[in-house]
Amino acid sequence: MGNWPQVAIDLPEGYSQCFGCGQDNPIGLKLKFEPDGKGIKAIFTPDERYQGWPGYLHGGIVGCLLDEAMSNAASSQGIRCVTARFETRLKRLIPIGMPLSIASHVTRKTRKVIECVSAVRLQDGTVVAEGTATHFVIDVQRGNRKAESSD
Repeated sequence: MGNWPQVAIDLPEGYSQCFGCGQDNPIGLKLKFEPDGKGIKAIFTPDERYQGWPGYLHGGIVGCLLDEAMSNAASSQGIRCVTARFETRLKRLIPIGMPLSIASHVTRKTRKVIECVSAVRLQDGTVVAEGTATHFVIDVQRGNRKAESSD
């Protein structure tokens, strides 16, 4: 994956413009993640703003849902990271207007890398998309103190 330059993720107080989870982004998905025992989850009901083919969710938005869930799974463990690689597997067309459950959890954690899996499900539990990701660790949050990760 190569060497990445040192990156700082210093978000301004009250930042809420993230496309995936920012509550103040007018065109964002406004995802709200909460713990689900093994990782995190959110509910999202796509509307026509996010469609590709008429009546169906755009595949790029599905990828964004999965990527956002995996980043938030790492973040929920106090780890700030950036996505290095992610893969999306679309298993079927996803209709707009239907509530979707997005869940993710960490599968592997080292000082430099976090790996996660995620899934999008219909209300009946049918998995319609799956994702895997590798994230580079930027830093680890401990309480209110930042502890820089090291080799």
